Amino acid sequence: MITLGLISLIVVLVLIGQPLFVIVGSISAFCFHFIADEEIKNIISDIFYAGDKEILLAIPLFVLAGNLMTQGSISRRLIRLAAALTAPIPSGMAIASVLSCAIFAAISGSSPVTLIAVGTILYPALIEKGYSKKLSIGMLSAGGTLGIIIPPSIPMIIFAIMAGVSVTKLFMAGIGPGILLSTLLIGYAVIAGPGFSQRGEWDSKEVLSALKSGILSLLMPIVILGGIYSGFFTATESAGIAVVYAFIVEAFIHRELKFKMLPKIFSDTSEMLGTIFIILVLAVSLNKFMTYEQIPQMLVDSMSGFVSGKISFLIGVNIMLLIVGCIMDIMSAILILAPILTPMAQVFGIDPVHFGILMIVNLEIGYLTPPVGINLFVASGIFNENLGNVIKAILPLIGVLLIGLLLITFVPEISLFLL
Repeated sequence: MITLGLISLIVVLVLIGQPLFVIVGSISAFCFHFIADEEIKNIISDIFYAGDKEILLAIPLFVLAGNLMTQGSISRRLIRLAAALTAPIPSGMAIASVLSCAIFAAISGSSPVTLIAVGTILYPALIEKGYSKKLSIGMLSAGGTLGIIIPPSIPMIIFAIMAGVSVTKLFMAGIGPGILLSTLLIGYAVIAGPGFSQRGEWDSKEVLSALKSGILSLLMPIVILGGIYSGFFTATESAGIAVVYAFIVEAFIHRELKFKMLPKIFSDTSEMLGTIFIILVLAVSLNKFMTYEQIPQMLVDSMSGFVSGKISFLIGVNIMLLIVGCIMDIMSAILILAPILTPMAQVFGIDPVHFGILMIVNLEIGYLTPPVGINLFVASGIFNENLGNVIKAILPLIGVLLIGLLLITFVPEISLFLL
């Protein structure tokens, strides 16, 4: 009867269009009151417990740093450098689009921001060079998804909080998969692009000039990640350093960031984070309830009848997460599923850090799949193409990313070799 009541509550809230934080909060309150037989006010103490985590500070600071750099000239400088380096390579401009997305992803930590910043500049350049609209849209949209797998990454921080793993280890584990996916996309660009017909000449003066122009932008991820991996500062401290670095470089060196732009940047950052935080703290409360009631262990026991081992579990989880990625945004999926699936993965002998990367790569592909793929709608807007054409352009790239997903799933060393 209680189970039926919980299901009815969820269905009603969804049907009347309530936001996710209301749904998660209502589920937590229902579970505490009717199942755990505890007072609902315990949720308040759980909210304070979740909000007291230092790592939470890293999320708004990394987002703010990315917004500061996006408002400046960083994307233009990085694209110029990537184009200069790849000019003599067949399909060099398509390769430059992937490299630009990968480098910018290590600065912004956001897939939509990466797509907007790089795509608005490179798409006209690709069309002008004779690349097809289909290839151009597909490469830039897929390249934009690298924003959440190449550290620093906001979804990685969320997963670390919900699954209880080290953010630093997750950041380190994202480097291998990030390089792999970038390499696969570059390989597709070489094969599907115009090849030697778009091969330019090596211009050492342009390379040196572009390097000089973009060196400060390139140093940002090196400083941030180098400091984290060396243990010189924490992920939260690195986020603060990223904000200061971004502001100094863009406001006083590049002089592209004007003080009058700051209120809007702060406002956009706050708006983006407001919803995330309230869902996060309520999800932590729900997570505590599930742990107390041993729900993950019960799910493992119930799966034992049709999941025979590690391989079948990985296959089943991949299929489930790919479906979830089609109908739910990545933050919501991580908040809800990470506390349930991570303990189950550990039972089957899967490293929680590897599982975190696996989960994020699955949901990364969700950025490109309808009906809620964010990058689909962003691409449709900035490239002025209808959604159907964007989906057709992205389909081959989804296949490329799925190959990468299989390798990351069954070769854990790709994620764990740095650890």
